[in-house]
Amino acid sequence: MDKLLIRGGNALQGEVLISGAKNAALPELCAALLTDQPVTLANVPHLQDVATMLKLIRNMGVTADRQDDGSVLLNAGTLTNPEAPYELVKTMRASVLALGPLLARFGHAKVSLPGGCAIGSRPVDQHIKGLQAMGAVIDVEHGYMLARLKDGRTRLHGARIATDMVTVTGTENFLMAAALAEGETILENAAQEPEIPDLAEMLIAMGAKIEGHGTSRIRIQGVEKLHGCSHRVVADRIEAGTFLCAVAATGGDVFLRHARGDHLDAVIDKLRDAGATVDVQTEGIRVHSKAPAYGHLKAQNFRTTEYPGFPTDMQAQFMTLNAISQGACKVTETIFENRFMHVNELVRLGAKIQIEGKVAMVEGVQQLSGATVMATDLRASASLVMAGLVAQGETLVDRIYHLDRGYDKMEAKLRAIGADIERVK
Repeated sequence: MDKLLIRGGNALQGEVLISGAKNAALPELCAALLTDQPVTLANVPHLQDVATMLKLIRNMGVTADRQDDGSVLLNAGTLTNPEAPYELVKTMRASVLALGPLLARFGHAKVSLPGGCAIGSRPVDQHIKGLQAMGAVIDVEHGYMLARLKDGRTRLHGARIATDMVTVTGTENFLMAAALAEGETILENAAQEPEIPDLAEMLIAMGAKIEGHGTSRIRIQGVEKLHGCSHRVVADRIEAGTFLCAVAATGGDVFLRHARGDHLDAVIDKLRDAGATVDVQTEGIRVHSKAPAYGHLKAQNFRTTEYPGFPTDMQAQFMTLNAISQGACKVTETIFENRFMHVNELVRLGAKIQIEGKVAMVEGVQQLSGATVMATDLRASASLVMAGLVAQGETLVDRIYHLDRGYDKMEAKLRAIGADIERVK
């Protein structure tokens, strides 16, 4: 099993190319299932989750070829098996995104209940309720969702769907299913994350009729058939946010090419309040900070909420920054009930953090000390790498297969801007 060996203390300098967003690429690969014509997706990141999704849709009979320029050529005209088996989706919750497109195009689908990071309950009941409102019959048997159209119907029908909670993958599933449904679908309480309008723009390029994407109310007028398209995956705001925090923590001056400042307002505001300099430019974001963080940065209270609030996917990384900043602060996690698993590992490195329910109380320390730590989920992995970059001595991060699920060549990008980091067996 691979690990990352990090020797802390180096300031980061230079430029990082931000990759395409995992959370946009995965639904957009599934969107290609909606048409029998070729689709080209550009800027697809090299991630384990993407590889798993490609394996999944190839298993259905889809042609999916990676190109040297980072694009993927897809053709679902060859799709013969609308099924997502457990063996291929047990490590990736995004597999549920195949349900809507398969049901909308073929009228039936068999999709395993998904897996993924152990960060808390993420039920698929909202997906099922929404698709049932559009005329689907869905039974859950032996760990699978068995979906079909009601007797006598050849297409899903439009509906008003108001989910009990904001759900990103639910909004994406409904968007894709509604694109081929008969009549109008209105999504209330829709997720507003930047990956949602990016998916909507891809669907519009395929011939879908969508309005209001990027707001909490999306209107979709279904069409009979969608065609192929070319689409570029939006830049990964969480990768960009992770590098922003890493540079702020270690000190230095780095330009994040292709990063979108308008997708990171909440994180950038907190970084500026902490004392880092963040310059949003047309081609990317420049971040500058002085070392040590304890001498120049102030700890910040924050609370995770749905977009455009502070993202739960940045909570662990910013907590690491708070752990080495001056002062005490409170971090409140409202999205997932089990997303403080990185705290015990940060404490092993010398951080002072106490948990009370959904709140972590953080008291900044001047220096972390290297040790062996274990990654427990994707974003926890990134926070531990960050901690290793500033810790005194050597830090060994175990179980980095979590990191490979969501970060494209992270250690290579960090090494190119001055980090002393290597992958070891």
